[in-house]
Amino acid sequence: MTPSLLETRYRTVLRLLPAYYRREREEEMVETYLCDIDRDTQDQSRPALGEVASIAALAVRSRMGAAGSPRSYEVLGSAVRLFALSAVLVQAAAAVVDDALDLTSSTTRGPTQRHWFLAQFTDQGLLHGAVAAAQWTLPLLWAVAYFALLHDRHRLARTAALLAALPTLWPLAVPLMDETARPDPAFATASGLLAWLSALALCAAYHRDAPPARLPAGSPGLVFLACCVVMGACNVLVTTVTDLAWSPATGFLAGGLAWLLLRTRRPGSGTPGGALALAALGLLILGVRAASLALWIGVPVPAEFLRGGLVQTGALALLTAALAIVGGRDLAARR
Repeated sequence: MTPSLLETRYRTVLRLLPAYYRREREEEMVETYLCDIDRDTQDQSRPALGEVASIAALAVRSRMGAAGSPRSYEVLGSAVRLFALSAVLVQAAAAVVDDALDLTSSTTRGPTQRHWFLAQFTDQGLLHGAVAAAQWTLPLLWAVAYFALLHDRHRLARTAALLAALPTLWPLAVPLMDETARPDPAFATASGLLAWLSALALCAAYHRDAPPARLPAGSPGLVFLACCVVMGACNVLVTTVTDLAWSPATGFLAGGLAWLLLRTRRPGSGTPGGALALAALGLLILGVRAASLALWIGVPVPAEFLRGGLVQTGALALLTAALAIVGGRDLAARR
């Protein structure tokens, strides 16, 4: 019998699913979708938007190491989960450290510094004040996402991560509202990519069939505290070279080096695809670091500032390259 137009449309949508999944369940799914629809009306019908969205979500989940998936998809899922967890950790610690240092500076350096801190919320109108408050507080939700993820509260983790990423959209939207505003497009784009790819990776990889989130070593609280201490110490000790990219770059350098050291001491214990996942995160942070540094080229700033930024950029590039090489060798060894 010639398939109806609706059946053809369903099969087209089902091509979003990976081949292994279609081989096992495509016929059953098509029968389920068509069972309550009269044959005479099938040529005038289309798949419902909710059904298409459900199939798209299933297509993502089935590629992220769902039950019964091939080994290659299991590796992909574990790599994306490590990327998401590491990215959320780095941004959570950076947000807490930056806000804590900002608040400490405003309350300990006299009334002038306190006025400058409060002025960003009160002196630019209601809209800009609300946006400034959101940009200061919403990134703290990365910490909520981190701890929720490690306590298997996936829905809370997804919601917190998406809200934490929202402030990165403001620099892209503000030129539409204020023609005099000219945020740097490179830095805004790099920051937005880091935040939104982290949030979307978390949403995609930690589905209902995903294994519990686990750190390679240490308890969630101690690892988070260690990241905060490292970032805070670097900000305090080298105050002449810090900017918005300094904290996440420092956190990634410390975490990436620790991961490589742990892998050296425990061969074969790393997450499958973990090196490539961290290399991808390093590439995103390197983009933020380079875009931030480019803002200061040609600006009269202390020489130590530019030297520190260049050294950190070089270290990020070397670590990212090392992780990519290790990841490539891991993939070759698994074939």
